[in-house]
Amino acid sequence: MSTASDLSTATWRKSSYTDGTGGNCVEVADDLPHTVPVRDSKRPDGPALVFHRTAWATFIRTLKHDPDA
Repeated sequence: MSTASDLSTATWRKSSYTDGTGGNCVEVADDLPHTVPVRDSKRPDGPALVFHRTAWATFIRTLKHDPDA
């Protein structure tokens, strides 16, 4: 995870698991070369967690394999 990234060019999208009631809103931007930032959609100007692309891929692969992880 990185502590400083320029996210001004990021294209954000809501997670398909985001509920439609205004809660649990997670957005990711997967259009950056080496990183995948994740943020709370209710706070778009707030902080984002920024993961290396390979770490994010491992995380997603693990969730798909074991949803209870």
